[in-house]
Amino acid sequence: MEHIRQASTEDAQHISRLGRITFTEAFGHLFRDANDLNTYLDTTFNAEKITDSLQKSDNLYWIAFSDERPVGYAKLKLRSSSEFLTSEKVSQLQKIYVLNDFLSMKIGKRLQDILLAKARESGAAAIWLSVLNSNQRAIGFYEKNDFRAIGSHQFRIGRERFDFTVMSKQFF
Repeated sequence: MEHIRQASTEDAQHISRLGRITFTEAFGHLFRDANDLNTYLDTTFNAEKITDSLQKSDNLYWIAFSDERPVGYAKLKLRSSSEFLTSEKVSQLQKIYVLNDFLSMKIGKRLQDILLAKARESGAAAIWLSVLNSNQRAIGFYEKNDFRAIGSHQFRIGRERFDFTVMSKQFF
C-alpha cells in the first residue's frame, strides 16, 4: 500500500537517507572522484541541514511510502524567484526523488501533482525547476506536464561541472 503525506522534522532522517540513495542512483556514475560525490552527499543530505530546511515556512516537503517504507520525497520552495522568473509569485520545485525500484509506480507523478497543487493554492503564478541536461527521462516527464525550457545554468560539484536546463510552468 502506497501513501504520501507532508513531511515533518521527524522525517529528516528518512529524507536524508532517501536523498543520498536517490542522488547516487541518478548521478553517482557522473563523478570521476568518489570523494567529490561523498562530500556533496554529506553536505547536501545532512540530517541536521534537512531538519533546518523543514523548519522554514517557505519549504514544504512530502514523503512517499510503500508498505510503510520511505521510497521517495519532494520539496517545494513557495517563494523562489530565479534570474529567469523574477516575480514574487514564483515557486520552485526543488526536488522530486524516488528510489529506482519504485519509479514504475508513478510515485514521482503523484508527488509532482501534490506539489503543483500546493504551489497554485499558495498563489504562485508560475513554478520553475532545474534539470540536468543529460537526464532526458526527467526532461520528458516535465515536458509531458507542461513545463517548458526557459534558460540554462551550470553547477559545479568538486571537479565536475554540470549543465542544467531551467524549466517553468505557468499557472495563470
